[in-house]
Amino acid sequence: MTRMWAPNGERIASSQIMRFMLFVRQYCGVQVGPNYFSLHRWSVENPQAFWRAVWDFCEVQASEQGEAVLLDADKLPGARWFPQARLNFAENLLRFRDERTALVGLLENGERRSMTYAELYRAVAQFAAALRKHGVVAGDRVAGFMPNVEETVVAMLATASIGAVWSSCSPDFGADGVVDRFGQIAPRVLVAADGYYYNGKSCDCLDTLARVVGAIDSIECVVVVPVLGRQPAARDPDGLAMKMAAIRGAQWYGDFLDVAATAVSFTQLPFDHPLYVMFSSGTTGKPKCIVHGAGGTLLQHLKEHRLAVDLGRDDVFFYFTTCGWMMWNWLVSGLASGCTLVLFDGAPLGGDGRMLLDAIDQEGISIFGTSARYIAGLEKAGHKPRNTHNLATLKTLLSTGSPLAHESFDYVYRDFKEDVCLSSISGGTDILSCFVGGSPILPVHRGEITAPGLGMAVAIWDDAGNPLKSGKGELVCTRPFPSCPLGFWDDADNERFHAAYFERFAGVWCQGDYAELTAHGGYIVHGRSDAVLNPGGVRIGTAEIYRQVEQVDEVLESVVVGQQWQGDVRILLFVVLRAGCTLDAPLRDRIRQLIRQNTTARHVPALIVQVDDIPRTRSGKIAELAVRDAIHGRTVANTQALANPEALELYRNLPELTQ
Repeated sequence: MTRMWAPNGERIASSQIMRFMLFVRQYCGVQVGPNYFSLHRWSVENPQAFWRAVWDFCEVQASEQGEAVLLDADKLPGARWFPQARLNFAENLLRFRDERTALVGLLENGERRSMTYAELYRAVAQFAAALRKHGVVAGDRVAGFMPNVEETVVAMLATASIGAVWSSCSPDFGADGVVDRFGQIAPRVLVAADGYYYNGKSCDCLDTLARVVGAIDSIECVVVVPVLGRQPAARDPDGLAMKMAAIRGAQWYGDFLDVAATAVSFTQLPFDHPLYVMFSSGTTGKPKCIVHGAGGTLLQHLKEHRLAVDLGRDDVFFYFTTCGWMMWNWLVSGLASGCTLVLFDGAPLGGDGRMLLDAIDQEGISIFGTSARYIAGLEKAGHKPRNTHNLATLKTLLSTGSPLAHESFDYVYRDFKEDVCLSSISGGTDILSCFVGGSPILPVHRGEITAPGLGMAVAIWDDAGNPLKSGKGELVCTRPFPSCPLGFWDDADNERFHAAYFERFAGVWCQGDYAELTAHGGYIVHGRSDAVLNPGGVRIGTAEIYRQVEQVDEVLESVVVGQQWQGDVRILLFVVLRAGCTLDAPLRDRIRQLIRQNTTARHVPALIVQVDDIPRTRSGKIAELAVRDAIHGRTVANTQALANPEALELYRNLPELTQ
């Protein structure tokens, strides 16, 4: 694999991970390093020493740490981290209370707002005091049906300060999708926006909100944030009042706050006290409610931000995300490092596609996070940011959501910026963090995720559970880690939790990714294991085909699935083409030839079919399993999990698929 970038000596020397290695040597009396992989080996073999060092180096705020770091270290799941500790997640994210900018909120309509750390602290104090007045206590649930705006951060931190449990989804969900999620966890308080902006349109949410509240009896209070109402001239006052009256327990955000409150009372709680309920995509059934603990989330995010991303107080940190994707939770934890967070809500490629690129220069963003789809979309649209933008502040570009194609590495270093650390990262909602990712002290190689995360015993196993040094297999984690979920909501015997991650290999986390280890110690993820193609008994990752198809200029998007056919599996490729393009025989032949030349003959699709749209989850991921069900005439279990469920009808009863 070609080396695309390497950090210079100054960047390595000034990085926090190098300071961490020095810290471990001086204060822990352990010789670690000097390179990343020797540090990783030590972190996995000595988990108690490593995670205590992370705690101390990152200065975790806690009323008590305790002597024990890890009990039942041979159990996965079941290991207990920092069992004597008492802390509060929100207190760690609000450790800074000065006049530096904490949040910059950008909306697609051009609105910009900002809050200092002092202002954020006061806002959290007012919201938390109001929650306490309402009777919210530790363990209660507070839900957010919210866009990615400052009030969402305030509500989450206020919830966590009490020890209540926060859960959120984005406002583009339909009522049934919201009820499928929040209805399982019975929130007492719902924080919701009156609407949001997307792709040049304003979208009212109040009618949907009334349906949600009507379907969830546990909701006692609805706090409505005026996102559209910030421009009152655009609203009908009488119609607005009628809509608010139809929502049980609704009041405006400003009326809910306890404006007299000036200080936050941070409830001290155990390390494994529930913090978040995260939801799986739900494309194969009702979404799983994954419960994450406060201490594990905090410690894992601090480690990743400080040691893998090199995030510090002087950084301006952005990640394109909605409140229904785990990257929102990951982004907000950046407050614990004292940086400035840039929040954006809207269509990332809306308008002329320059909005987020403009934000890099206007806000001085130093760490820019996005999806592999966004990077590919920029290239397809012909954007060359290095020619249109300054990008002087940008030092790190993060990508996740799906495997980043080799050609996207080329695009970034050719047309985006030469001197940038491109870190493809992979983990998931399941662990609220990463198994593999980047490093500020390692080179970037084309098509590779740079390295395993510190403290994460990542390996690639074959079907029999044997470790692989080469070749493709299951990505697993063989030892406990702090951000392992506490379990699933309402799964008393942990049966569903075990079935999801530990049924394949006992005592080993099986992530469900089909991946391989590279010669550099990095990783390539070839797609989800449950979407792996199996023609003639040969396992093929879908990302291997997407990589080739993305090089075809006429193709905007594609989805590849396997169809049961004559006792075997045949590969089907569906493509969305640019306007004015037609899938004729020459184009089909060119796609097949490109795939055959750069992979194998087994990768070549049996059929290539043009479609107008591709089903995606609300976090933007291609819904391969839903398409697979549709072509086989099966019912898709939960279409509410899809951003565009109507697209599934394009795949049903296609005459081409019977030939």
